[in-house]
Amino acid sequence: MKNWILLVEDDKDIQASLQDLLEMEGYTVRAAYDGRQALDMLRDCQHLPSLILLDLVMRGMGGREFRQLQLQDRRLADIPVVIMSADGEPTGHVEDAGISGYLRKPADVNDILDTVARHMRPPVASESTR
Repeated sequence: MKNWILLVEDDKDIQASLQDLLEMEGYTVRAAYDGRQALDMLRDCQHLPSLILLDLVMRGMGGREFRQLQLQDRRLADIPVVIMSADGEPTGHVEDAGISGYLRKPADVNDILDTVARHMRPPVASESTR
C-alpha cells in the first residue's frame, strides 16, 4: 500500500468522519486509536504512510509520547506529522519536534483537505475508480 495516511484518533466518531472524508477524496487511510497501536502498525508495515494525522490527547499513549518515539526510530522519523487538537496551538516541545502542520478541532473540511494536500503528494486515482 503506497501513498496512504495514518490517522491516529481515539474518538471513534471523529475518526470515522475524518476517514470517510479523506477516502471520498481518494486517499487511502488506516486508523489507530492511540499512539501505541499506531507505532505497532508502523513497525509492522512494509510501505510507510505519506502523512500521519495525530491527535495530541488520547487515552493510552498520547500524541506527544508517540511523536517522541517516532523520532527515535530512524525508519519512522521522517514521516510528516500534522497535529490535531482541541486545546489550541501546540507549544513547547511539540513545536520543537518538527511538526509539519496543525489542525484545531473541530476543523473545517476545507482546512483539513488543504492541510493534507500541503503535506503529502496527491493520491493516485486508479482507473477502476474513475
